[in-house]
Amino acid sequence: GKEFSRAPIYVIEASKMRGGRQFTMTGHLGEVMQESMRAALTWVRANSDRYGIDPDFFRKLDLHVHVPSGAIPKDGPSAGVAMVTALVSLLSGRPVRPRVAMTGEISLSGIVLPVGGIKEKVMAAQRANIHTVVLPEGNRKDLTEVPPEIVDKLTFVFADRVEDVWKEALIPLYVVRDAQRKYDQAEYEAERAQERPEAR
Repeated sequence: GKEFSRAPIYVIEASKMRGGRQFTMTGHLGEVMQESMRAALTWVRANSDRYGIDPDFFRKLDLHVHVPSGAIPKDGPSAGVAMVTALVSLLSGRPVRPRVAMTGEISLSGIVLPVGGIKEKVMAAQRANIHTVVLPEGNRKDLTEVPPEIVDKLTFVFADRVEDVWKEALIPLYVVRDAQRKYDQAEYEAERAQERPEAR
């Protein structure tokens, strides 16, 4: 996709409703990004039973993924990891941790592929007060292009597969408190410290 000297941070929203077999994509999206959304849905449908998701969810639910438009048209494969994470979060009930950003293309087998513009994306995350950035393992070497004072302010997680992303990005089900997906902050902080002692 296009790279910008001040790369924006995109928010991906996902919603479900009664229905079946409707997958709606909205926002100022290019063709490649729409293809990434379809790939994310295909991966979730193929692997739903591994993540506590009803294997028949697509027969019972309509899904809507929205990327608020803003001023800049969006295209490219870099949001694939975030899209599949949004869908798994929505369908499994596992909330996404706050202040985590991610980038990466996905394959239909769940491999996280490297993308371009890492320097710009990491600097944008730091400006947006993000604490943790999930990057493809193949982009680890690109952090040398990011100013050290920026790198030092962030925690980085490197992913070979989508499962590696969720270890950091999704809150485990046992800290979810009720049907509204609220969780106890003290439990969340204790669980986070146990998983990653260096995490903020």
